[in-house]
Amino acid sequence: MNTVKANDVIKVMEEWAPESWSFDWDNVGLQVGSKNKQVSKVMVTLDVLENVVDEAIQKDIDLIVAHHPLLFVKPSAINTDQPKGRILQKLLSHDITVYASHTNLDIAEGGVNDVLSEAIGVTKTRPFVSNFQENVYKVAVHIPVEHAERLRSAISDAGAGHLGDYSHCTFQIAGEGTFKPLDGADPYIGNTGELEKVKELKVETIVKEKELSAVIDAIHSSHPYEEPAYDVYRIEINGEDRGLGRIGELAEKVTLDELVEEVKRAYDVPAVRVTGARDKKVKTVAVVGGSGEDFFKAAKAKGADVLITGDVTFHKAQDALEMGLAIIDPGHHVEKLICSTMKEKIEEEHDIEVLLSESDTEPFRFQ
Repeated sequence: MNTVKANDVIKVMEEWAPESWSFDWDNVGLQVGSKNKQVSKVMVTLDVLENVVDEAIQKDIDLIVAHHPLLFVKPSAINTDQPKGRILQKLLSHDITVYASHTNLDIAEGGVNDVLSEAIGVTKTRPFVSNFQENVYKVAVHIPVEHAERLRSAISDAGAGHLGDYSHCTFQIAGEGTFKPLDGADPYIGNTGELEKVKELKVETIVKEKELSAVIDAIHSSHPYEEPAYDVYRIEINGEDRGLGRIGELAEKVTLDELVEEVKRAYDVPAVRVTGARDKKVKTVAVVGGSGEDFFKAAKAKGADVLITGDVTFHKAQDALEMGLAIIDPGHHVEKLICSTMKEKIEEEHDIEVLLSESDTEPFRFQ
């Protein structure tokens, strides 16, 4: 197997769920260790508890990729007599790097809320809590005419040039580029100290923010020049609406009780908390992984018959019930479903061993 750096794995997560998408209060990204660490074994987990770290040590893990951050609040001291301090001590002494992708992964396409929705057959999903519209950039690259098609193909495959139902959208202008290689340069064309003139094309396209890094990498890998000339600037057009939660439709109306049983089966939980009449017919379903009680009014406003979310408190449940919105609370730990998808994403990009943690981090017992 190839050995890669922790940052190579982190980059996979970043391209899927950029850290900039996280909520202000969230502490995503590198938690412990170094992005430059060489890794050959990765473990994916929902939480970074002491039993998870002990498992990682026993399995010689180099990098832990978690959904929930180890450090929600930056510690004022590291007391190794306390649980968090012991965890940090173990991670550092065994050179284990930890990375977390939390609310940004809740928002991301194919992330937590999409996985939870798909698991119970909710389709035609869209965010129902709008957080922001993704930034869009114009990228313009100057390249010799004979290399333009290779560049166009590379940047399009990396995600550039998507407009609605169209891909590979670019515009090009012919012109003449000039440059003079200086001492130390290794020019593809021309000689040191001599002004060179080359027939070039300026190839322009648009790129969504989360694809920008991959597109720039594609420019460098497909361009013949040692120092490719390109411009990147933000443009004032609306990108995709990015937001928390998903709302969508079941294939047909079912009773609330029937949906409860499907939630229990799909999320692998023995019991759930429910508000609403057992025989209430439901079709439009809102889903928020983790703690989503603050969004019950938004779910109702968007036409949801039922909201599926965890950590619902007494009075919020009463308020939702009075509004006519049913609630199914399967707990917070059902976000564990995202771990398999995280594992698959990493394996798609890197030939390294990726394990799912087998440690139980559910704090509740159902009896």
